Amino acid sequence: MLYPQISSQIESLDINTIASERKAILQTLVDFIQNKGDKNKIVNLNFICTHNSRRSHLSQVWAQTMASYYKIENVFCYSGGTEATALFPSSAEALRASGFNITSLSNEKNPVYVIKYSDLKHPVIGFSKTYDADFNPTKEFAAIMTCDSANEACPIISGAEKRIPLTYKDPKAYDNMPLQAEKYLERSLQIATELKYVFSKVNK
Repeated sequence: MLYPQISSQIESLDINTIASERKAILQTLVDFIQNKGDKNKIVNLNFICTHNSRRSHLSQVWAQTMASYYKIENVFCYSGGTEATALFPSSAEALRASGFNITSLSNEKNPVYVIKYSDLKHPVIGFSKTYDADFNPTKEFAAIMTCDSANEACPIISGAEKRIPLTYKDPKAYDNMPLQAEKYLERSLQIATELKYVFSKVNK
């Protein structure tokens, strides 16, 4: 059972706004999840960006949430970067605006966040790390590239069973500007809409 505000947010997302060429890319992810599920295998999804601070975290959290919303079992979502920095606070705030319960476990340079979408599910543990960190899977996972620079910088993702370029514009462009919160939320909801489409197409 998701928190009511998150469920309402998901219900409000219109997957018909997704362009057909974008749906063709998303179908690759649908097929990966479906094929794993058909074989009763665990679905490991690793969302990768350069700094693991914005788009990759938003994607990880929304993917895990959508799997729960659509009751798709054995889905485990991760994120990582080509380098580790920190989960940017505006990313967390964008998720909080959609109803996620977020608490910080530490205040160091790279803080650890507990991101809850339900009281009945394990929370997502959010912190910046490299895509090949011990916290992440080392084989049989889909590497989902959420930014162009990481996609270009990493021609090979060791252990990845499938590589899917699902890139988004960086909300970082609006940091320290009046539209910062609005643009982070906009990007979060774009990612949520596309992942809603993905998990709505998976047959249980």
